[in-house]
Amino acid sequence: QVQLQESGPGLVKPSQTLSLTCTVSGGSITTNPHYWSWIRQPPGKELQWMGAITYTGSTYYSPSLKSRTSISMDTSKNQFTLQLTSVTPEDTAVYYCAREGGPRLWGQGTQVTVSS
Repeated sequence: QVQLQESGPGLVKPSQTLSLTCTVSGGSITTNPHYWSWIRQPPGKELQWMGAITYTGSTYYSPSLKSRTSISMDTSKNQFTLQLTSVTPEDTAVYYCAREGGPRLWGQGTQVTVSS
C-alpha cells in the first residue's frame, strides 16, 4: 500500500525559502505512469495545485507560482521535495503531497505558517 508523508518546518519567516519533503513508501516514485504533485490550501481558500514532477523527472508548475517554485526528486530516498522562495504570509497554508496518474493519493498534509 503506497503512502505519502510530508515533512518540513512548520514556521518560516517572510522572504525565506520554504522547503518540504514528501517521503513515499510502499512503491517507487519512478513507476510509470505516476507523477507527484504538491498542492496547498490557504485558510478559507480552495485547494491550489502548485506543480508536479513525473517519474522521469520532468517538472510542471502553476503559472502563478512558477517563478518561485522548484520540485525535485531523490530516487535513492524515494522522496520528492518542494522549494518555494521569497515566501510571504499569503503562503501560509496546509501543504499536501499527492500521487497522480490514477486516483489521486494524498499525504496527510502539513501546516506551514509564514510569520516573523
